[in-house]
Amino acid sequence: MAEVLLNIDDLHIGYRVYKGTLKVLDGIRLVVHTGEKVGVVGETGCGKTTTMRAVMGILPRQAIIKGGRITFKGKDIMVCGPQGIRTVRTDGMSMIFQDPTAALNPVFTVGEQLADVIKYSHVGRGLERRGAQQAITAMSIEALKQTALPDPQRIITNYPFQLSGGMRQRVCISMALVTARDLLIADEPTTNLDVTIQDQVLRLIKQLVEEKSMSLILVTHSLGVARMMSDRIYVMYAGNIVEAAPTEKVFGNPLHPYTQGLLRSVPKLTGEGIGFGIPGRIPDYFNPPAGCRFYPRCDFRLPECENEKPELYETDEGHYVACFIHR
Repeated sequence: MAEVLLNIDDLHIGYRVYKGTLKVLDGIRLVVHTGEKVGVVGETGCGKTTTMRAVMGILPRQAIIKGGRITFKGKDIMVCGPQGIRTVRTDGMSMIFQDPTAALNPVFTVGEQLADVIKYSHVGRGLERRGAQQAITAMSIEALKQTALPDPQRIITNYPFQLSGGMRQRVCISMALVTARDLLIADEPTTNLDVTIQDQVLRLIKQLVEEKSMSLILVTHSLGVARMMSDRIYVMYAGNIVEAAPTEKVFGNPLHPYTQGLLRSVPKLTGEGIGFGIPGRIPDYFNPPAGCRFYPRCDFRLPECENEKPELYETDEGHYVACFIHR
């Protein structure tokens, strides 16, 4: 197996709010190997974006890291300081955010924003001063061409508001991939796009990641997207990883009741009716269940589930599930 690129170990994160502290992430464990495409799936509010923001070192001020480690290429990025995390972000990993309008600065042109990404990366630092601007412009245009944007020479002179949502998202992809990185984090990159544009963007991300030999973490609430894009899937529920396995095992033999419920919820194209859904809602993060956080919604709960948190048990090679039924 390829070497470990990113390792999240027992990560606990909360948020300070007016009423107290939200206990969001409750011991996240996630591993990404070099060249691997990983999907992270789960319903809205389960902590997917919080986990990815912790990896990038861009958590909001009200976030509290209560414990855990995040290592990238063997270095603990939670203790490396501002300069260290800046180096990791400029040279090691990049992120595509789910809202391209918020991710792009409205007062700078596309070309200016792409130029800054290149200038402060290892690529820009290696450019000679003489002719550097021409080289940066050429790299910016080439990056836009790779994402199939028409007339990139014109687009680099445009401001974000002059572009459509799909074009803005392609600009964000260009910014994430313009310099060689080891890891790309895509946080629901097709949320605000039309269905046809969604497919184009996802195929483009997959193609460019494979061409550049990058690792990928795709955050999504769509099981179909995760199946198309991922080698391995982590299923997340209420701040916990409840199942982790190669993609074919998650879909062929789902073990956790929550994963099974997600798959039953997917609408059928064969005319078999509407998906069943999962009764209830995610727990209150002010006062989450003491044991398994899925306990209130689970049809297979055991007495110990109420007060004991299940660990991830390996039931098959590479297949882990956090459920007492499979211990």
